[in-house]
Amino acid sequence: KNWFNHTMKNKIFYPVLLFLTSLGLSYAQDKIISFNNPDLYYQGRIMYNDSAAVLSWPGTSITIWFEGTNISAVLQDADTANYYNIILDDKNISKIHTDTVKQTYSLASGLQEGKHKVELFKRTGWGKGKTFFYGFETPDNTIILSPPPPPKRKIEFFGNSITCGYAMEDSSGRDSWFGYFENNYLSYAAITARYFNAQYYCTSKSGIGIMVSWFPLIMPEVYDRLDPTDPNSKWDFSKYTPDIVVINLFQNDAWIVNLPNNEQFKFRFGTKKPDADFIIKSYKDFVASIRNKYPKASIICALGNMDATKEGSPWPGYVQKAVDQLKDQNIYTLFFKYKDTAGHPKVNEQKAMAESLIEFIEKNISW
Repeated sequence: KNWFNHTMKNKIFYPVLLFLTSLGLSYAQDKIISFNNPDLYYQGRIMYNDSAAVLSWPGTSITIWFEGTNISAVLQDADTANYYNIILDDKNISKIHTDTVKQTYSLASGLQEGKHKVELFKRTGWGKGKTFFYGFETPDNTIILSPPPPPKRKIEFFGNSITCGYAMEDSSGRDSWFGYFENNYLSYAAITARYFNAQYYCTSKSGIGIMVSWFPLIMPEVYDRLDPTDPNSKWDFSKYTPDIVVINLFQNDAWIVNLPNNEQFKFRFGTKKPDADFIIKSYKDFVASIRNKYPKASIICALGNMDATKEGSPWPGYVQKAVDQLKDQNIYTLFFKYKDTAGHPKVNEQKAMAESLIEFIEKNISW
């Protein structure tokens, strides 16, 4: 009986094996590179649990260097609103849409033999939910390479939808909230970081303000969190000390302070609109809290390029007065030119912001 079973198995197995081989299909098991492999390079405030790295903040990324021809990632989303860029060898970019079902996503295939770099970059903000990254999968003969030393320069951005890259690829004029059109990789923030070959952290959220937001949280309540949705999850600021901090906030405040019937206006201010002294103090207090976390950083207090910086707006003046009162020679102001178009800044407008910021840094800051 055992001989018979063995013979029948061989009669079935080998024809199937030959058939798979004729189709060019591999029957070898893939190599699993776990999320906690020390050769993976992470950027951004990323959480970890027992089985996965958890990505929330925009611009968080995972990079791997390898010798091989194919690579995939095992991912699962808490929602269906997140999108990721796949950057192959620093130039070829594609996009994937993650689902709530744990599955394997092909990132690159059919590559030429040799060394390659693949970066998985979160296009969307934490309002789109969390993504669980379990690891990479590659053919068994792939060689995983140690990462090069990380860039010496470090930069961090605290911002709102402008910094996130909200709706920047929506050319319809509707300024869609859909994650498909958001692309933090092409935001002025990420462009600036890449220009200077700097490590990049983007602590930003669409709709957020310093005094008031379009939702119940404000930046002073979340800037020190690891998990932005959990008030008990605190970020360890010693893990990342930027050389430059860019703060681009107040656009949302500038709208909501004029909406006395808005729920968040009532929650933050009651029935009375904040006066100039309150606005200036709120901004100054937030910048002071950043200075307390990063005593040696150069801080750029930016504003724009939406209507908070249009001609006649008082908001650049509020920022300037707050900075003047801080009396800190390493805190600067930069007001992006008002774009004078509808909706959020699009790709070319984000690029123009990056050019302004890059020029400002090169002129004023040695790092």
